[in-house]
Amino acid sequence: MQKMTTIPNPCYVIEESLLRRNLALIKNVSEQAGVEIILAFKAFALWKSFPIFREYIEHTTASSLYEAKLAYEEFGSTAHTYSPAYIDEEFDEIARCSSHITFNSFNQLRHFAPVAMTHGVSCGIRVNPEYSEIETDLYNPCAPGSRFGILRENLDKYLSDNNETLASLGVEGFHIHCHCESGSDVFARTLTHIESKFGDLMSELKWINFGGGHLMTRKDYDIPLLIDTLKVFKQRHPNLRVILEPGSAFAWQTGPLYSKVVDIVENHGIKTAILNVSFTCHMPDCLEMPYHPVVRGAEIIDEETLRDESVLKNQSGGNHLYRLGGNSCLSGDYMEYWRFDHELQIGEEIIFEDMIHYTTVKTCMFNGINHPSIGILHSDGTFELYREYHYEDYRDRMC
Repeated sequence: MQKMTTIPNPCYVIEESLLRRNLALIKNVSEQAGVEIILAFKAFALWKSFPIFREYIEHTTASSLYEAKLAYEEFGSTAHTYSPAYIDEEFDEIARCSSHITFNSFNQLRHFAPVAMTHGVSCGIRVNPEYSEIETDLYNPCAPGSRFGILRENLDKYLSDNNETLASLGVEGFHIHCHCESGSDVFARTLTHIESKFGDLMSELKWINFGGGHLMTRKDYDIPLLIDTLKVFKQRHPNLRVILEPGSAFAWQTGPLYSKVVDIVENHGIKTAILNVSFTCHMPDCLEMPYHPVVRGAEIIDEETLRDESVLKNQSGGNHLYRLGGNSCLSGDYMEYWRFDHELQIGEEIIFEDMIHYTTVKTCMFNGINHPSIGILHSDGTFELYREYHYEDYRDRMC
């Protein structure tokens, strides 16, 4: 183990005390509510920290072959796996590394469930309750036309047309995901819609997975409401093992991204501090969502304040406004504005708060999805493979 007395820059820094605080809270919720809460690798997969996680939880959730292998080989337990689509070349190994596998369609279920069951895997399907309070479409799995989950009307039609039941298809569980950094009040309201759509089928199941997005480690999250909601649900459906698989909640506010100013440029009175990190490369959700990250020691200036042009022009007396720009060549690799109480200097440290969940995985292979191979098709018709990627590339980048 390499130990250092100074932190390199740039650097994502996980603070163990904050991580343990979250893990202890999650374990307490799990025990009080009588449910299992597992870690979703799509949000956090830094496997060198897994010994800490194993003190608090037993299982993880995977979305790809590589994540399933990470669960099996590095976390030390089989995964709860869901993918929008599996492929033949990978599925046998996915099944070997999984305890539960959820399918997104009846086509996939028909094709792969027999293989899964030979490995002793419990099979489920993802269903879509057609209700979500997620306002950002980019993160809404229940938006009209979503590719995620089977609608109730389509489920009924399939079972009727094929003279099947959930049991005859080998379905033992439902997976339902319709939250994103949501509160327990949202979960309580959503649960009403879930049961109105699928409640009559739950007696036929062994487990239900309520997916991620339950941000129980946020300061204003109503933990008692979550516990009570889960307990009452379990009283109504005592046959069901209840599973939650949050991602953000585990690593929420557990550490920052350290960066520094490498240059300062000005154009039409707008000052940009160029950093040794990039929004598009190292903080992609900031641009995709978008959202304004908190910078330690600086104030975010909202659009309403910026409408007063004098704010931009008055760059004195503790009103030092800057865009922060990345060091890539993408023109839009910047965000605006932050107010500092002093004039920034080249070499000065800039710390972006809460940059561990999702950010660290999106800089590597998000969801453990493999990179395409690279090659050249020569003019004589022969193909030369330059490079292909493997599980080890994902694992070694995520450490």
